[in-house]
Amino acid sequence: MSADAPRREDGVRGSHPDAMHPAEEHRIASAEHWEDAAPGWVRRQRAIRELGAPVSQWMLQAIDPHPGQRVLELAAGVGETGLTAAQLVAPTGGVILSDHAEGMLDGARERAAELELTNVEFQVWNAEWIDLPVASVDAVLCRWGYMLMADPAAALSETRRVLRPGGRVALAVWDALSANPWALVPRLELIERGLAPAPAPAPADGRDRWEIGQHTPGPFALGAPERVRGLLQQAGFVEARVETIDVAQRHESFDAFWETMLDISRELHDLVLAQPAQEIEQIRSSLEARLEPYTAADGTLAIPGRTLVATASA
Repeated sequence: MSADAPRREDGVRGSHPDAMHPAEEHRIASAEHWEDAAPGWVRRQRAIRELGAPVSQWMLQAIDPHPGQRVLELAAGVGETGLTAAQLVAPTGGVILSDHAEGMLDGARERAAELELTNVEFQVWNAEWIDLPVASVDAVLCRWGYMLMADPAAALSETRRVLRPGGRVALAVWDALSANPWALVPRLELIERGLAPAPAPAPADGRDRWEIGQHTPGPFALGAPERVRGLLQQAGFVEARVETIDVAQRHESFDAFWETMLDISRELHDLVLAQPAQEIEQIRSSLEARLEPYTAADGTLAIPGRTLVATASA
């Protein structure tokens, strides 16, 4: 770790010396999960790139990269956003793509080679501890990453630490689950079959779980503009701006949707394919029926979704 990076110690739960803090348990499980998921994401990177294109475009416009600048992408996955930034800061600038899954960065390396980019560095980092000196990058990108982290507040504080004064962060997190039928519909199917737990009940006093410090990492954990704005302000950012972008998952058929989701969602893959063949077919048929409202006469699907995007200045 860089000498300028702050040291942290993870606490332990209970008195047993081998007990592990829940946040550290999540970090370990998350790293394993994304290593397992990486091959599917590499196979489906074109579809993921097309889905995320309007989001990446918004983020890049927000940081306005120029030749000669240094840009960092956190939780980069296969690097769609950061690799575009690399083209914009060339020939004298560069981009660091970081992710805590080596398999994801392998996919990003392949894509960088296809694009003949030579100004990209690849680092296996957890975004809560960025191994860079203070004020060492001009901009930071993070598309659909902060909400998955055990401590997004720490990650954003680290983000601000490595940004030069006046540097910008641009991020995206999914809006609430209810605004994303592409995820809600399969989740309901699994819950109703007893294959996935129902959402935890809201606190009895009516407050948001985030307000009382009950952050549970997940795709929709930061799905409210006030949460995103509050985290940015807490980390010391100024001029925070939060907007929404409608995106749609488009597939040529239900079969294409089914195969893609099983390939990129380890949760769906593991829960569904662990069932007997007859139940797998029942799940498939039921899910196809649930998605009928988003299916055109020619069989193509356009399943709505909505993401939050935000930018702020260090």
